[in-house]
Amino acid sequence: MTEERIITVAVVDDHPLFRRGIISLLETLDGVEVVGDAASVDDAIDLVDRVVPHVVLMDLDLGGGSGIDATKSIVRRHPSVAVLVLTMLGDDQSLFAAMRAGARGYLLKVASPREVERAIHAVADGEVLFGADVAARAVAFLSGSASERAARPFPELTERETEVLELVARGLDNGSIARTLVLTNKTVRNYVYGIITKLGAGDRSALIVIARDAGFGVTA
Repeated sequence: MTEERIITVAVVDDHPLFRRGIISLLETLDGVEVVGDAASVDDAIDLVDRVVPHVVLMDLDLGGGSGIDATKSIVRRHPSVAVLVLTMLGDDQSLFAAMRAGARGYLLKVASPREVERAIHAVADGEVLFGADVAARAVAFLSGSASERAARPFPELTERETEVLELVARGLDNGSIARTLVLTNKTVRNYVYGIITKLGAGDRSALIVIARDAGFGVTA
């Protein structure tokens, strides 16, 4: 009788409630052991250096830092560690950037517990796995057919700023954006101000025009 393999997992997410929730989920899974959690790029790298888990569940928006940067550093320092992205960001740019950084999997935070469990086991076994919502685009990227037009128009913006800009371009007010992204009104206000400053827009109305001209806020 062979002993069951235990997959060690580290969780990296700057949202305390979501981080606690995903840890609680993982603790219910057979063969999975949570060995630590972190909320920033530096803390994530330090954690992985200490425990070298089999899998890192990685959010892409880490407050003032980027999960892409954390993924690059972790994969470079520990090639055996599988990074599985778990994010709210479903855009092509975020997906492709994560793949270039070395992530072995990509799930949206709407994924079911069963999908998360399956993905953890898959990447721990050396497979590459993407959620159904992003699988087609991942295949296009891997096959070399992804268009350069999928690149984000404003690379100076962070992933979260890009997400906020998309919602601003759709005409949502700060309160609606806060509810959509599970943020405070003050945090959204600060993001909008930062975006206006970075893009040189005179005000929110000018920002919406700039964003829509770049393809933001366009629904099918």
